[in-house]
Amino acid sequence: MDKPLILVVEDDNAVKNLIVTALETQSYRYLTAANGAQAVLCCATHRPDILLLDLGLPDMDGVEVIAKIRTWSALPIIVISARSEDSDKIDALDAGADDYLTKPFSVEELLARLRVTLRRLKSLEGAASADSVFVNGDLTVDYASGFATLRGEELHLTPIEYKLLCLLCRNVGKVLTHTYLTREIWGTAFDSDIASLRVFMATLRKKIQPRAQDAQFIQTHVGVGYRMVKL
Repeated sequence: MDKPLILVVEDDNAVKNLIVTALETQSYRYLTAANGAQAVLCCATHRPDILLLDLGLPDMDGVEVIAKIRTWSALPIIVISARSEDSDKIDALDAGADDYLTKPFSVEELLARLRVTLRRLKSLEGAASADSVFVNGDLTVDYASGFATLRGEELHLTPIEYKLLCLLCRNVGKVLTHTYLTREIWGTAFDSDIASLRVFMATLRKKIQPRAQDAQFIQTHVGVGYRMVKL
């Protein structure tokens, strides 16, 4: 089986070389791009499995790159950036990033986050089963095909949003704790992961409950976690 193809978007040669060397130690296939325009073009033409993206690019902000890619692709995007403010992280996650790694970073942490992302992709691919369709009111999740619909219209979800939705649907009626959800998504349960979880849950809610009068599928249990309500 071919190793995954990873696109590295980084204009700092020292950082790029560090990342590429780390990928080579694991025999990952990779491509590199030095700016946002190249990144978008490479994603469209080569269809990488994972995107590693710096935010401070010479031609456009990395958040803009994420937004452009998210108009047509659910490609997993891991941001690697020197920006460490919560607002920067939230902007990237809101735009559609799946994970956020702050520079300086360790090679071991980068490889660990790649492994978590690849495991998540494999779990989504292997989700097919005989009774693989979940229906809850106007919401339908087709686990085998890997997509969800609301009132018959396909929802455009990022990989993490879809993973969260599947976790909630497969445990309908049960309260899933913050710790359980973050470990299932990122493999860890740090405070920063819980903050990211809140962002992703908010964006997921906007997509499955776009109107104020829509049914409230997801119930928040303050300080504990979230529950998919059976309608």
